[in-house]
Amino acid sequence: MGQFRFFTAGESHGKGLLAVVEGMVANLPLDSRSIDLELKRRQTGYGRGARMAIENDKVEILSGVRHGCTMGSPISLFIPNQDWQNWQKAMSCEPVEEMSDTITRPRPGHADLAGAIKYNFKDIRPVLERASARETAARVAVGAVAREFLKAFGIAIRSYTIAVGACIGKDQNLNHIDWQQVERSPLRCADSKAEKLMLVAIDEAKAQGDTLGGISRIIATGLPPGLGSHVQWDRRLDGNIARAMMSINAVKGIEIGTGFAQAGLKGSQVHDTIASAEPDAIPKPSEFPWRRLSNHAGGIEGGISNGEDIIFQIAIKPIATLAKPLSSLDLRDGSQVEAHYERSDICVVPATGVIAEAMLAIILADACLDKFGGDSLSESTANYRKYLEGISLWERHD
Repeated sequence: MGQFRFFTAGESHGKGLLAVVEGMVANLPLDSRSIDLELKRRQTGYGRGARMAIENDKVEILSGVRHGCTMGSPISLFIPNQDWQNWQKAMSCEPVEEMSDTITRPRPGHADLAGAIKYNFKDIRPVLERASARETAARVAVGAVAREFLKAFGIAIRSYTIAVGACIGKDQNLNHIDWQQVERSPLRCADSKAEKLMLVAIDEAKAQGDTLGGISRIIATGLPPGLGSHVQWDRRLDGNIARAMMSINAVKGIEIGTGFAQAGLKGSQVHDTIASAEPDAIPKPSEFPWRRLSNHAGGIEGGISNGEDIIFQIAIKPIATLAKPLSSLDLRDGSQVEAHYERSDICVVPATGVIAEAMLAIILADACLDKFGGDSLSESTANYRKYLEGISLWERHD
């Protein structure tokens, strides 16, 4: 990453999660309530497991903020694990007597076996603790900081569930989605009829000791053209978004715009026609002298935002911890056994959408800082306004 970057630390059942954020401008209004709101969104959703009943995530801002505003210095965020009290021996940082409850039965589909081999662990616990999706709570906290920055540029990020298992909602006109209803939905779904089928499918999977995946769509609105760059591979906005999404637990694919469907179409059917911004020539008004008549590109062309909404879908696999475990091998002697089971969720699609929003906010905040610079919020936004003014006058610069 560039100017805006972060690191997380902590384990699923350790004392808590820590995030250190570097590169945020000074004088950005920030308090714990805005972060706690995003943490709460991550914890909701039908199909979550018992852990969500234990934890009530709240952030403690340890540094980088004074009197409700950022200082330009690193921001550290701490989220306590309330379940730590039950894991103090198992997760003690100090030496303890030999543990009798070592885990040696890796779960297919999890980092268990690969991690144990890589780090030469005889006990899988160190792998599953850090590989756990619990770590994403820290990312959501960082994303909340990025969101506050993006608000100054008029950029908003939302998500909704398209599918759970084989239950797929109807295609939605993004201009007509009731986002308040999406937030009230137990699955963050915009199609109430499909949602009923999804709820039934989750109940059936739970009864069978199984899990379900799905698809979430993420949308960013209010973006200017010009974020990202075509000049180097690691500066391409779509590449950075894809990397961020694929870093999320259980995400196995990303499709930007109409993605895979484009492979079966002709170019004349795929590429987004450029038109004048005259009100009667376009689907909706534009603050720029041009507009696209479609958005198959998902708001990104050549690695650069083109002024349209950024839209993409992520595929989320069923999580690997099953109440009815799959077959595995015991690392102690190679015998055939059932995989380890630890309390888990049945479906995490709604929560994954929230995590994806956070990761997109982080990528876009970094892209804005790269494009507009500044050490304070007022400097960044002044540069942004100057840039927009230049865009609106581009036709006069012939």
